[in-house]
Amino acid sequence: MSLALDPAAQDLLFREARTANTFTDEPVTEEQVQAIYDLVKYGPTAFNQSPLRVTLVRSPEARERLVKHMAEGNQPKTASAPLVAILSADNEFHEELPALFPHFPQAKDVFFAERPAREQAAALNAGLQAAYFIVGVRAAGLAAGPMTGFDFAGVQKEFLDDDHTPLMVVNIGKPGEDAWFPRSPRLAYDEVVTTV
Repeated sequence: MSLALDPAAQDLLFREARTANTFTDEPVTEEQVQAIYDLVKYGPTAFNQSPLRVTLVRSPEARERLVKHMAEGNQPKTASAPLVAILSADNEFHEELPALFPHFPQAKDVFFAERPAREQAAALNAGLQAAYFIVGVRAAGLAAGPMTGFDFAGVQKEFLDDDHTPLMVVNIGKPGEDAWFPRSPRLAYDEVVTTV
């Protein structure tokens, strides 16, 4: 059985897509980022909680502040990418639930009154949204370079607040020269899928 999605789109989003390590200097526009968000906002989350928050690092000053928190091997990539996004989980997402989950607005207090429950839900669901974001970047014809090699506490203190937990930093742009490492192996279907 074939997939409904055109094979070229499958390649763009998955088979040919890679984590980019170099980028051209072609800018990533606000319109491109808006189009990416307008697509990926439809990805599902539990209770439609939508806890992902995106901080775009555009100014040279902010870029310099971010680079110092990146792992040494990630610093040159982050310094030179046309756009960098800090993806974080909003641990106060429940405040939006009456609008986002209107058929059960009490979910805010029934399930998410306690901070530990919110943090756990925000981490899982913002992680889902981060994956949608990466696929959305690819759908825009751009490359994404997601990274978790950075000082999480430092990035949180520098760019966020106590209610937002950083998840990853994503370099975004058109892939540059020698952008890709060789493709790493993937597990086979029967190594992952079990029928019970």
